[in-house]
Amino acid sequence: MEVTKLEHACQVVTKDGSRLVVDPGGFTRPVDVTGVVAVVVTHEHPDHGTPEQLHRILAGNPDAVVLGPSGVAAALADEGITVEVVGDGDHRTVGPFALDFHGTRHQLIHSSVPVVDNTGVLVDGRLFHPGDAYTVPDVPVEVLAAPVGAPWLKVAEMMDWIAAIGPRRAYPVHEATLSETGFAVHTARQREALGDGELAVLRPGESLTL
Repeated sequence: MEVTKLEHACQVVTKDGSRLVVDPGGFTRPVDVTGVVAVVVTHEHPDHGTPEQLHRILAGNPDAVVLGPSGVAAALADEGITVEVVGDGDHRTVGPFALDFHGTRHQLIHSSVPVVDNTGVLVDGRLFHPGDAYTVPDVPVEVLAAPVGAPWLKVAEMMDWIAAIGPRRAYPVHEATLSETGFAVHTARQREALGDGELAVLRPGESLTL
């Protein structure tokens, strides 16, 4: 299995010739890939999923299923995009991928900003993409897609969350709000939080073999 990090929150996971796309949002290049069996949208914010990205993916992969929490299904209903609703504790098998969903709500941005549904996805019991939440799955996580910058992110909380999960490897995601200097500062803190774990800094388009 291989994960390719695109800009910001989007990941493309490839296994046995099939692909899983996670969070194809508006901060990401146009996602134009074949062999897609499923798209997971962790929550409804446009940096994690847009109708334009989803229509593009589905046009090239008409049999792909879109999965996400109820807020995503509601947000996309008027766009003619069917979403299979998943939430905390749900399991789905799509193509070669075993998908387990963890978490219920987005991390708090501010008391004035509504808190939306958010469900992270654990792929094949190995790779966890949390969306925008500090969810700690109740199972071991081998590889963690770790948000590194966001309006809701506080570095101390980010470090505590990474340490609580204790993955063997992690790579930073959700970087679009950071300058190069800020990205370097925050990734250094992620590396500290991993302890004996490894941080792989992937630039958009680079891949990690699991």
